Amino acid sequence: MPGGDQEPGRYYVGVDVGTGSVRAALVDQRGILLAFADQPINKWEPQFNHHEQSSEDIWAACCVVTKKVVQGINSNQIRGLGFDATCSLVVLDKQFRPLPVNHEGDSHRNIIMWLDHRAVSQVHRINKTQHSVLQYVGGVMSVEMQAPKLLWLKESLRETCWDKAGHFFDLPDFLSWKATGVTARSLCSLVCKWTYSAEKGWDDSFWKMIGLEDLVADNYSKIGNQVLPPGASLGNGLTPEAAKDLGLPAGIAVAASLIDAHAGGLGVIGTDVRGHGLACEGQPVTSRLAVICGTSSCHMGISKDPIFVPGVWGPYFSAMVPGFWLNEGGQSVTGKLIDHMVQGHAAFPELQAKATARCQSVYAYLNSHLDLIKKAQPVGFLTVDLHVWPDFHGNRSPLADLTLKGMVTGLKLSQDLDDLAILYLATVQAIAFGTRLIIEAMEAAGHSISTLFLCGGLSKNPLFVQMHADITGMPVVLSQEVESVLVGAAILGACASGDFTSVQEAMARMSKVGKVVLPRLQDKRYYDKKYQVFLKLVEHQKEYAAIMKGD
Repeated sequence: MPGGDQEPGRYYVGVDVGTGSVRAALVDQRGILLAFADQPINKWEPQFNHHEQSSEDIWAACCVVTKKVVQGINSNQIRGLGFDATCSLVVLDKQFRPLPVNHEGDSHRNIIMWLDHRAVSQVHRINKTQHSVLQYVGGVMSVEMQAPKLLWLKESLRETCWDKAGHFFDLPDFLSWKATGVTARSLCSLVCKWTYSAEKGWDDSFWKMIGLEDLVADNYSKIGNQVLPPGASLGNGLTPEAAKDLGLPAGIAVAASLIDAHAGGLGVIGTDVRGHGLACEGQPVTSRLAVICGTSSCHMGISKDPIFVPGVWGPYFSAMVPGFWLNEGGQSVTGKLIDHMVQGHAAFPELQAKATARCQSVYAYLNSHLDLIKKAQPVGFLTVDLHVWPDFHGNRSPLADLTLKGMVTGLKLSQDLDDLAILYLATVQAIAFGTRLIIEAMEAAGHSISTLFLCGGLSKNPLFVQMHADITGMPVVLSQEVESVLVGAAILGACASGDFTSVQEAMARMSKVGKVVLPRLQDKRYYDKKYQVFLKLVEHQKEYAAIMKGD
């Protein structure tokens, strides 16, 4: 390992809790993954739009993967631990035991997942207040944030859950508490999902106005009254009990956590791009947009001064990169939508069989099948008369309308593999058009973006990446280390250990360019026309709704 100002052999553990699995990595001070492990976690859907998990199940999975990645490593070389997780809501009683978030009274299921949409009526009422805190979430609060979910628990599970509750944690904060016994919350979670202000703290009037005045009464102890920036070292580090669970040395530094998408942003947005001929090389970091694309997608842009973008979350001060304001656009379902479209097609069994026979993933097979059927034209042109509007789970940004539905126009009677491949392509393109719509909203409000930095599961799909370059007209940078979210979590651990002087220094040292994908500018006219159709789709959908609501 090259020398520099640090002795070699300093390692950090990053743990990432996603929607369907927990992943861990052992990462060195150059940001290189030395070991990786993953473990699936349980999800329950007791009724439509109710999605639940178990904090005990998730912690057990964290222990499995962490033990695997440090096997055979000298424990003296492990310097720090960082967690990131989905922004799901964990409910515990006053003795830190799980409480049920369901009508069945099953306390094992004590997490309302981030993608849960049970609190629709509550979020409508919250948005009707037009309280000033809403200007920091694009003017409209999402049903996926924590205030509506808390209100739902109070109104729906008063006796079995609300009255007994002692602690409501965002999942990333639950993990850092479990590791250290410290109930301090990360600025990231509280600012992004709970309406906390980095400058002013909690706003009593908001909680009172929406009917959750009981949270104010005890100085916010149930939702957090000690707040630390991401990467800050917590308490006395890893407790002996947690150290035994995780297979790590007691007392190592544990960092204040990040939401998973923000860890991805941290893992890519500070990448050293010198020597790649990119426009952003001579520009401030504010010209970069990090797109973290997995089950859903998040679009992270930062600015020196606060920028208010209608329908886009933020501005949030220091919620991802210290000292910068963060705006966060998003699409509620992206990877999940692609799976839904492909797996629901009549030709899916045939696709599965052919992909298995070739030892390929279904998506690698579909990408090669599209190359076969495109003939002389660019692959994107196969969807000239097939168009998709991707909001099958409502629109998060920039329209902030959870009543919107998905749309497909241009269907035929055929149900063969060609048909499936083209529908898959149209869906990927629709997601990229959604990204273009978010970028346009951010730029109209004052952002200036020149380069996309993609990470997350979908960034491993070359078609998904190329379509984002072609449709936005911007180069896409992929990290050398594909597991950027885990690098982001490890960066937190590195900062908490004191091995780097700042988050910015750790970002620059631990993130490197792997590949640059340039847009095919010769196809611009085609995508501009498809984008016009894309915008017409939602316009028409609103017209249809108005017709059906009319007299």
